[in-house]
Amino acid sequence: MRLYLLALNPTDSVTQGFLPAAARLGLDVTVLTDQAEPHRRAYAAQAPAPEVLECDVRDFREVIGLISRREAPDAVFSNSDHLQTQTALAAGYFGLPAKDWKATLRAKNKGELRRHLAAAGLDAVRSVELDAGQDPSTLREFGIPFPAVVKPREGVASEDVSLVADIEELERRCALIQHRRPGAALVVEEFLEGRLCTLETLGDGRRRHVLGGFRTRVSPPPHFIEEVLDFAPDHPRPVVAQILAQLDALGVGLGACHTEFVEQPDGRARIVEVNYRAIGDQCDLMLAEILGIPLFEHILAAHLGRELPADLTERCAATGNRARTEAVCADRAGTLTTAPGPWDEERDGVRLAYRPLRPLGEHHEHYRTNRDYLGVIRAVGTDQSAVDAAVARFVAANRWEITP
Repeated sequence: MRLYLLALNPTDSVTQGFLPAAARLGLDVTVLTDQAEPHRRAYAAQAPAPEVLECDVRDFREVIGLISRREAPDAVFSNSDHLQTQTALAAGYFGLPAKDWKATLRAKNKGELRRHLAAAGLDAVRSVELDAGQDPSTLREFGIPFPAVVKPREGVASEDVSLVADIEELERRCALIQHRRPGAALVVEEFLEGRLCTLETLGDGRRRHVLGGFRTRVSPPPHFIEEVLDFAPDHPRPVVAQILAQLDALGVGLGACHTEFVEQPDGRARIVEVNYRAIGDQCDLMLAEILGIPLFEHILAAHLGRELPADLTERCAATGNRARTEAVCADRAGTLTTAPGPWDEERDGVRLAYRPLRPLGEHHEHYRTNRDYLGVIRAVGTDQSAVDAAVARFVAANRWEITP
């Protein structure tokens, strides 16, 4: 059986999650990417190594054309934020299980997401779009409530996402983003107060399962870097019901979905964004460990048209595990000169793993986004305080130094 996997840059989710899962399922994998050499290097030590082909994966017509000239597909899949619509269209073209391309577009386009939820009568967030190249001063006529959040309409990983206090700061921030991203449209929307959480779901086209979620701590304003995520198996049922209703309205069904939302003091759940793929930054690897399920196999099985266990939601909710993932972030530009290497330990009932994300000797700017991650610590155990203590102990025992 042949799986075509669309990707941009190599990721841990694919290298450590989906490719080993595909091998366990007996799938032959062809990776389609516009960055072939980095993928060939990333998979050099894997057995079996996937076939890697150069392709303009942002163009669904090129994807369909290339697949049509090769072995017939049994599944077409991607875990990239940027490639969900192209993947959905290609899978649908070949008559395979596919996400609704309209849903993938709504999830990716944050302006369309807001319009669609408002039209469905589920949530109306005050928002306005600024087209690429449009003068930021035109935003003055819309009466935007402050504080407000500005972000690229189709951005990811907190890139160029900022909290602004007034119209003058908003205009300056928009101009800066436009300078860096001349072709990007922006969205400005009201700031949603509340506790930031995630909901992780997985559907097989017949039913959608809730896998659990996380409670997220972000960096101080004005940026929104995700620093710590604590596993939450039991968001309040009314909160989960509200999020699922909004996902229904968007058309989210088949496959994994990572939804970020705020839980407000009055119990209202308001979506921040919908990422129609599995959670990243190694949280997917940790989620599989927390739940004790073959998560990556389940995701691929859904795209092969297979039915998932009917009691998956109940099994996930019954986990006794607790977990934390914490990112170590650069606080300045420079060269990473001191940092620990990969680490695994089991101590006091907690399994801890650390994975570096930036090699020693590499110079980086200070992005003030998730791209500032130097490494990620993840810990799983049955007691949250023991989990938290293990992470704190690892941080205290190690040094990360950046030389300007």
